[in-house]
Amino acid sequence: MVDIYCRGNHAPSEGRCGDCERLGAYADARLERCPFGDEKPTCAECPIHCYQPAMRQAMKGVMRYAGPRMSWRHPILALWHWIDGWRRSPASPRRAAQG
Repeated sequence: MVDIYCRGNHAPSEGRCGDCERLGAYADARLERCPFGDEKPTCAECPIHCYQPAMRQAMKGVMRYAGPRMSWRHPILALWHWIDGWRRSPASPRRAAQG
């Protein structure tokens, strides 16, 4: 999604611009550390908001722009993301470990 956003708004000659590269690296780092692992719900359904407020706002802008365009660029991924949005979020791993 970050690639679609960057290509559409910043038009770099190749790859991503510096800001989008940092945002993509930040998102990858957050996903690697996610306590839900492979069971991670979509961000809208997630009970844990792991992004810093500024990065969260930036990612919302990316999703708002790239989301509708995903169905044309990556229709299978867009379909899976849409299906994942219906999935209920699992119990918080922290709460499950305590209980």
